[in-house]
Amino acid sequence: MRKDQVQSGEEVELSRRNTVKRGLKIGAILGAMAITRVDKAIACGMHACNCFLKGTKILTAEGERKIEDLAIGDLLPAMFGGLRPVQWIGRYPMKRSDPSKPWVKDALPVRIARSALAPDVPHSDLYVTGGHSLLIDGVLVPAELLINGTTITRDDVREYNELEFLHVKLESHDVIYAEGVPAETLINVQESAVNFADYLRRYGTAATDEEHCAPYIHIWGGRPELVSRLRSALSPWIDLRNQADVVRDRLEEAAFGLG
Repeated sequence: MRKDQVQSGEEVELSRRNTVKRGLKIGAILGAMAITRVDKAIACGMHACNCFLKGTKILTAEGERKIEDLAIGDLLPAMFGGLRPVQWIGRYPMKRSDPSKPWVKDALPVRIARSALAPDVPHSDLYVTGGHSLLIDGVLVPAELLINGTTITRDDVREYNELEFLHVKLESHDVIYAEGVPAETLINVQESAVNFADYLRRYGTAATDEEHCAPYIHIWGGRPELVSRLRSALSPWIDLRNQADVVRDRLEEAAFGLG
């Protein structure tokens, strides 16, 4: 066998990794095909209700305040809409039925440690639900896609039997600042909020088809994720990916590299 026919160890490893990554993309496509809808009644409090943990500091026009201390009408600096008034604060309490057992994984908040995203960003540990999106490179990225096992993790909150998550509703979807991190506002008001009746009294029926303020990454299956995964799978030959596809693929490949 000629020398030029012998693959180096690095080439073999690169080929192996590319094969595995293609396999992962195909697996993700099959997973997206299997999940054609999200049961909001089950997901709420886990994925569908994307919220901040109580105690999170939100930037207002007058400085930072804990989210539970915000009031309707408070002005918040928003990335796309400038100073915007708070329309409503949704509250989503959760209680562990059996304190002797750990919290269900999807109920655990994601902890983004201080300076995990950039120097002093966040400036204090930030806790959000896994499906809550942060603005990364112009794309809304669910926090659970950022988990790296070190600076961004699932927090087991084993010492708490009750948790309360809250979210900020503006007149339309936007990005505000939580512990210094650009994070999305509430896009759809759901009946699972304990103060949902208050929203209805003030504003009437809640809209369920609001537009996102930026491209976002689908993580719950269904047709949008299937189409996105197909674009990614085809990208080695023809790259039709949008910005959200590219960011998701980069994050997943980085996670694969760490693994």
